[in-house]
Amino acid sequence: MREAFGERFDVVGGYLNTASIGVPPAAAADAMERAVRDWRTGSATAQGYDDPTDRARAAWARLVGVPADRVAIGSAVSPLVGLVAAAVPDGTRVLVAEGEFTSVSYPFAVQGRGVSLTEAPLDELGARAAEFDLVAVSVVQSLDGRLVDLEALRRARADGTRVLLDVTQAGWLPLRLDWADVVVGAGYKWLMSPRGAAWMAVDPALGLIPHAAGWYAAADRWGSTSGLPPRLAPDARALDTSPAWLSQVGAAVALEWIAGLDLEAVAKHCSGLADAFRAGLGLDPAGSAITHVPVPGAAERLAAAGITATNRGGGTRLSFHLYNDASDVERAVRALGGEALSG
Repeated sequence: MREAFGERFDVVGGYLNTASIGVPPAAAADAMERAVRDWRTGSATAQGYDDPTDRARAAWARLVGVPADRVAIGSAVSPLVGLVAAAVPDGTRVLVAEGEFTSVSYPFAVQGRGVSLTEAPLDELGARAAEFDLVAVSVVQSLDGRLVDLEALRRARADGTRVLLDVTQAGWLPLRLDWADVVVGAGYKWLMSPRGAAWMAVDPALGLIPHAAGWYAAADRWGSTSGLPPRLAPDARALDTSPAWLSQVGAAVALEWIAGLDLEAVAKHCSGLADAFRAGLGLDPAGSAITHVPVPGAAERLAAAGITATNRGGGTRLSFHLYNDASDVERAVRALGGEALSG
C-alpha cells in the first residue's frame, strides 16, 4: 500500500507501467466494488448511473480546460476519432507524427475517398502544419513520452489548420486545450480509471454527424428510448454512446480527485522521477513521465528485480505516476546496472 497526494493505492513497489494500465486510487476501486455489489444483488438502477457519468464528463472537461457541454462520452479513443475522420471532406490532407499511436491515425488511414496521411517527425509538425488541412497527434507520444509542441500547433490552428489532440498519455500534465478543434482521451492509463471510459471535446463548428446515436444521445435520455424522430441533445451529448456503467462509476471518483489536485505539482512529481531514472543511466532529462531505454535485455532484468514495465519499439518503456517514488527509481536503476547510455 502507498499514500500519494492524499490518496491510498493498493499497489506494490516497482509498478512502472502506467502508460499501459493505470492503478486506481483506493476510493475509485471501493466505489466500483460497491457498484458491483449493487449489481450483484439487484439493487442497481439504470438511471443511477447517470450521476457518475455526468460527474466524470465534467471532471474530464476541467482536466483539459474545455466547457463540459463540448464533451461527448465513449468507450475508447478510436471510435471517437472515427467520427471526426468520417466527417472530413474528400481529399483532406492529414499530418500525423512518425510512429503515432494507431488509434489516432488508423481512422483517417482507412477512409479512402482521397483522404491522405503524411507522417513527419514530431518536432516538425508545427512547422509543416500549414501544408495540411488537419494535424492529428498525441500530446505525449505513447512509445517514448516525447511531448508535441502545443504552442506551435496553436499557432497553426490560428492560421486555419484543424488540430486533433489525443491526451490519453498526458493525464499527468496541466492542460488547457479549448483552442483545439478536437481533444480525445481514454481514462484507463494516467487517469487511473477502468477501461471503457473515454471522452471527446469537440468544436461545435465541426458539425459532426452522430453516427452511433442512440437513446443516450437524446436531450431526454429516458424519454427517448423508442420512436422517431431523433430528439438529440443540443450540445456534444448528441455524440454520446451508451456508457459502460461500471467504468463510469470508477472514473467519476478518480477524475474528480485528479481534477482537484495541483497539476503542476503532479507533473513535477511524475517527470521528476522519470528524469531521475534517466540520470541514473547517464541520459539527459526529457521532462516527461514516460521514458524509453534501449538497454539490451532490460525487460528481463527489470522483471527479475520486481519492476513492471513494457517492451516497446526495440526497447523498454517505463512510466512514473503519483503512486511511484524514489525507491522505484533506485530499484530500476540498480536492475539495469546504471549503464551510461548517453554516448
